[in-house]
Amino acid sequence: MPAGVRIYAIGDIHGRADLLARLLGKIADAAASAGSVLRQFIVFLGDYIDRGPLSREVVELILNSLPLGFERVTLKGNHEWLLSRFLEDSTIGTGWVNNGGLATLASYGLGGYQAAGAGAMDLETSERARRELVKIIPPRHRDFFAGLGTACRLGGYVFAHAGVRPLVPLDHQDERDLIWIREPFLSSRADFGAVVVHGHSVRLEPDLHHNRIGIDTGAYYTGRLTALMLEGRKLRFLQTGEA
Repeated sequence: MPAGVRIYAIGDIHGRADLLARLLGKIADAAASAGSVLRQFIVFLGDYIDRGPLSREVVELILNSLPLGFERVTLKGNHEWLLSRFLEDSTIGTGWVNNGGLATLASYGLGGYQAAGAGAMDLETSERARRELVKIIPPRHRDFFAGLGTACRLGGYVFAHAGVRPLVPLDHQDERDLIWIREPFLSSRADFGAVVVHGHSVRLEPDLHHNRIGIDTGAYYTGRLTALMLEGRKLRFLQTGEA
């Protein structure tokens, strides 16, 4: 990283606002003990919503509760992509709810759909849920989802939710790959032009390689939410809970 810059990248949260609050506290404590720098960033790698019970609360924490002095970078995960599509097109409702969307509906006050189960989400029900969610979701949250980036580069690292397409230049990557890809990215030994920091593909421990670092440790079911700290040539991991 450039001199005077410290970054904490946070992996997939999936509705675990309890873990995010705990991890932000750890980041604040670590930053205070590490000494001052010119700029500090928290880079969120996407998948804030779905599966876990507190998707709405996760968004509120990201918008309102960062440690003092930190700048925020928020990237889009495939679950935010699904939600954004659903808000415009209810025909993808079944696909979204089968990927954890029922928990997000419930977190915004639409728990009746969760009680009925994913199997009850026919097209008519899906359209009703879409209309109700459009009415109830706070405008600031709509703006948050609409404003998510797909990748950012800081120093010798590029940050994306899922990864990159090998052999494609970083500035020519397709959005769908950045938020959905697994293979051939995960098994590639190629030099991507920067070390890729990503989530999306769950491992019980951080997945550290010469060309990529995966930090999705399955928070919604393991209780382990991971942050990667980068400063100069140093890196370290902060985590909550145990798998």
